Amino acid sequence: MKNSILSGLAGLVLGALITMFVMYQMAPGMMILEDESNYNFEESVVKFEESVKAHGWKMPAVHDLQKTMDKFGYDVKSVKVFELCHPDHAKKILEADAERIVSSMMPCRVAIYEKNDGKTYISRMNSALMAKTMSNLIDEVMSIASSENEEILEVLLPTE
Repeated sequence: MKNSILSGLAGLVLGALITMFVMYQMAPGMMILEDESNYNFEESVVKFEESVKAHGWKMPAVHDLQKTMDKFGYDVKSVKVFELCHPDHAKKILEADAERIVSSMMPCRVAIYEKNDGKTYISRMNSALMAKTMSNLIDEVMSIASSENEEILEVLLPTE
């Protein structure tokens, strides 16, 4: 009986370790989403900016990381990071003290960039997945924002 208990505990510990290892390996791919754009970099940027406006979102800032890196003497491929905000969604989170903890993830960010393969890609945080681990209000608001961001990006992505 003692051996059965020890074997069971060893199996439980081993199972937990394997699960943690698998999650560690998969987490980066689950937390950040990346898709190839149907367009080159310049067209992707223009179509994205138009889609943001058409969906009623605001763009408080655009960071041109290629230009920034050039100022420091580094030559990198084109990359822009767009900050997106929907004031109605932001207000719901920012007016509640307990939920303000996620303000460090606001506004939503989308990156458009080129890779060495000559193609243009779009990346963003999987905020809908992250929201599932938080309060009901944060889950609700971030899930809606994530869904709307995906709608904004549809103009750049292949149809399935």
